[in-house]
Amino acid sequence: MGIGLACALAYAKYGADTILTYRWGTADMEQVRAKFAAIGAPEPMLIEADVINDGDTELLLNAVAEKFNKIDVFISNVAFAQRTSGLDEYNKRSLFRSLDYSAWPLWNYTDLIHKKFGAYPAYIFGLSSDGPDSFFMNYDFVAVSKAVLETMCRYMNFRLLEEGSRVNVVRSRLVRTESFDATFGKDFHEYLEALGGFEDCYTTPEEIGNVVFALGSGLCDAIGGQVIMVDRGFQFFDNLMGIAERARAKGKIIWNEEKKHGE
Repeated sequence: MGIGLACALAYAKYGADTILTYRWGTADMEQVRAKFAAIGAPEPMLIEADVINDGDTELLLNAVAEKFNKIDVFISNVAFAQRTSGLDEYNKRSLFRSLDYSAWPLWNYTDLIHKKFGAYPAYIFGLSSDGPDSFFMNYDFVAVSKAVLETMCRYMNFRLLEEGSRVNVVRSRLVRTESFDATFGKDFHEYLEALGGFEDCYTTPEEIGNVVFALGSGLCDAIGGQVIMVDRGFQFFDNLMGIAERARAKGKIIWNEEKKHGE
């Protein structure tokens, strides 16, 4: 779903063979196949596999090896964590579970791909957010996991450089997906509309997918170990002054500019 599917479609649009994993019941397989067919792309392999289940991972790589002799691009997009609304919900088990899903697969899958195919992917990507730097509701453990993911990216890129691999993380800010609604609640969007100045703040999954494709196209091989923000520049003016100025420009609020400072 969401960003992961958009990344796969971005590559498939140019003829790449893609393998998508999912947990049971999380996506409609026929709808997914229809999206690939609609753009004339090769039909994807769809394999049920939970990233923290070693048995699922082994079956996944065995299935891929039956059809392909290498993996060129690996994208780690899984994110899972308990909604954390207060300190009473802090516990080690939930934190470690979040790390298992949201950070560790970046290396674990990369390592297992190397062991299975004898080579690392040429391009390795993690999908992140600016949660480590900014407050988001209910996001405590996800933010910690993303911080770990981004640090792993830098060290992995250093250690895999001689292997010919590039490791990067692509950050996004506000992206309207099912996961977003599950984390922050659908009423969050009503609040943004009422606030004003936020109507076009959402980055689309397709925009993120295109950036991931560009980084893996061979034209950006000088970029490695980087955390790249994809948000149309919104992070810069996502503050009270920027919001107010955008709202005023759209006629949402009126300032009395004739008043002088101090009056």
